[in-house]
Amino acid sequence: MDGAHKEVALSEHGWGPSGRDARGPAAPPEPGDTVWRLRSRACWREAAELLRPTAERDPSAALVRAELLIEQCLFTAAHWGQAEQALRLAEAVAATTEQRAAAACARGFLAYVASVLGARDRLDEAQAALGRTSALLPPDAPGRPLLDFRRGLVAENLLRDPTAAWIAYRRAHDGAGERGDELLRSSTWRHLAALALAAGDRERAREGFDASLRLREQLGFTVGVAPALAALAEVSGPAEAARLRAEAARLVQALGGVPVWLARQLGTGRAPGAPSDGRVERQSQGPIS
Repeated sequence: MDGAHKEVALSEHGWGPSGRDARGPAAPPEPGDTVWRLRSRACWREAAELLRPTAERDPSAALVRAELLIEQCLFTAAHWGQAEQALRLAEAVAATTEQRAAAACARGFLAYVASVLGARDRLDEAQAALGRTSALLPPDAPGRPLLDFRRGLVAENLLRDPTAAWIAYRRAHDGAGERGDELLRSSTWRHLAALALAAGDRERAREGFDASLRLREQLGFTVGVAPALAALAEVSGPAEAARLRAEAARLVQALGGVPVWLARQLGTGRAPGAPSDGRVERQSQGPIS
C-alpha cells in the first residue's frame, strides 16, 4: 500500500485540543494548550522542553513528554536517543498501574516505530510491551482504545495480518468514539479506510479518508493534515488528486519537510536529520501510524 497513508496518532495520554488528556479534567491554558499548539506544528522538541521541569516528579508529564518525542521519531525517522531517554524516565517515575500500563504502551509504540523506520527489527519488544499493557489494563480502561490501535499497527505492518489489524482498529475506533477521542478516531478512520482500499472498496475508503481529513482540520492538528490529504488523493479523480497532493506538498514544506516519508513521496525533499541509510524509504504494507 502506498506511503501516502502514513501518519501519526498520539492522542489519549497526550495533551490535545480538548484537555490535558482524554482521561482527566480539562487542562489550564498553560502548559497544556501551548504543548498542543507546538505539537500540532511539528515543534515536538520545544513542546518537550516545556514539560522537562515537571517530568521528573510528575508521571503524567513524563509520559506526555516521552510520547511527544516518540511522535517526533515517527515524523522524522530520527532523534531516537531523545525518545528513549524520555521513555526511560516515564517508566521510572510511573507510580500507579495505569501509569505503568501507559508507559508500557509507549514502549511498544517506540519499538514498533523503530521496526518500521529505524535500523533494526524490534517486533518482539513491541509485542511484549503491548502484551504487558493489556495485562495491566482492565477491559474498560481508558487506555484500551490506544492499545488496540497500536496492536493494529503491529498486526498490519509487522505481522502482515490485515484481518487481525481490522479487528484491532475497529475496537479502537469504537472505543475512541465512546470516549470522544477525536484525534485517535481520525487515525482509526484512516486505517480502516486503507484496509478497505486494499480490499478494493474505494467508496468506503474515500468515506474514511475524508472523515479523517475533516477531523484533523477541525482539531487543528496541522502536522497530520498533509498525510490525510495525500491519502484522500489516492481515491480521488485526477484533477482533485493533483490539487490535494499539491496542498499536501505545500504543508510539508511549510513544516520543514516532515513527515520525511511523505516529503520524499511528494518530491519536496528530505527533512534535516533524517538518516540517509535508514528504512524511511521502504514501503510498508499500510499506513505506519
